[in-house]
Amino acid sequence: MSGLIALFDDVAAIAKVAAASVDDVIGQAAKAGTKAAGAVIDDAAVSPKYVQGFEASRELPIIWRITKGSLKNKLVFLLPAGLALSAFAPWLIAPLLMLGGAYLCFEGAEKIAHAIGMSDAHKDYAAAATTVEDPASLEEEKAKGAIKTDFILSAEIMTIALAAIPESNFWMEAATLATVAVMITVAVYGSVALIVKMDDLGLAMANHGRLGVTRSLGRGLVKGMPGFLNLLTIIGTGAMLWVGGSIIVHGLEVLGFGTIGHWIHDVAVSIGQAVPLSLQGITQWIAKAAMDGVFGVVLGLLFIPIGEKIVTPAWRALFKSRAKKA
Repeated sequence: MSGLIALFDDVAAIAKVAAASVDDVIGQAAKAGTKAAGAVIDDAAVSPKYVQGFEASRELPIIWRITKGSLKNKLVFLLPAGLALSAFAPWLIAPLLMLGGAYLCFEGAEKIAHAIGMSDAHKDYAAAATTVEDPASLEEEKAKGAIKTDFILSAEIMTIALAAIPESNFWMEAATLATVAVMITVAVYGSVALIVKMDDLGLAMANHGRLGVTRSLGRGLVKGMPGFLNLLTIIGTGAMLWVGGSIIVHGLEVLGFGTIGHWIHDVAVSIGQAVPLSLQGITQWIAKAAMDGVFGVVLGLLFIPIGEKIVTPAWRALFKSRAKKA
C-alpha cells in the first residue's frame, strides 16, 4: 500500500513538472509572439487579397491551403533552421534579425511611398503577370504566391521569436518555437478567414435578417469592410515600421553601436518625465515606439532604391528561372 502511495506521489510530481513546463512554453511563446507583432499584423493585412476575385465557396479552401503551407514553412523548414542557428551560430541571430528588420522598414516605407505616388515598384510586375483564365490554375497560382510571401514573413516571425526566447535547453526552445509557429499561424489565418467572410455574413444578414436591426447591421458590415481593410493596412504598415526600426536600433546596440538607441531612450525618458507619474510608463513606451517608427521610415526610404533596383529584380529572376526549369 505504501508503495502504491509513493507511486502516486511520483506521478503527481511528474505531472506538476510537466504542467510547469507547458506553462513555461506557452508563456515564452506568448512573449516571443508579441515581439513579432509588426510582421504578424502585416501578414493578416496582406493575406485577404489572395482570395479576391474568387467565388465565395472557394475562399475558405484557399485560406486553408495557405494555412497548411504556412505551417509547413514554419515547422518543416524554419524551425530546424532556427534551432541549428541557435545551437551552432548564435552570433548570426542579431545580423539576421537586423536583415529582417531592414525588410520590414523597406516594405513599410515602400507602402507609404506608393500611397503618396512616389513609387510605382509593383505596377510593371503586375502588368507583366500572365493572365490565367482557368479558375483552378488561377487558384493554384495565387496559393503558391501566397505561400512564397508567407515564407518571408514567417522567417521574420521565427527569427524575432527565436531572439526573444530566454536561453534554455534544446527541447524547450524547440517546443516554444513550435508553439509560436502554431499560435501565430492560427491567429493570422483564422483572422483572415473571418475578415474575408464578414462581407458574406453581412450580405446574408441584410437580405435574410428577420429584424430591421439585423438587416441594418448586415448592411453596415458590407459597407464597412473596405474601410476596415484599409485601416488594417495602415495599422500593419505602422507596426512594420515600429518593429523594424526597433529591431535595427537594438541590433546596433548589440553590435556595439548604441548611440542612436541611447539617444532614443534618453528622449523617451525626458518626455515621460513631463507627465504625471501614473502615465510615465505608457508615455515613455509611446515616445520610444514613435521614434523607432520614424527611424524605420527613414531607413526604409533609403532602402527603397536598393530594393527596387537590385533585390526585387534579382528575386523575380530567381523565381522565373525556377519556374522555367520546373
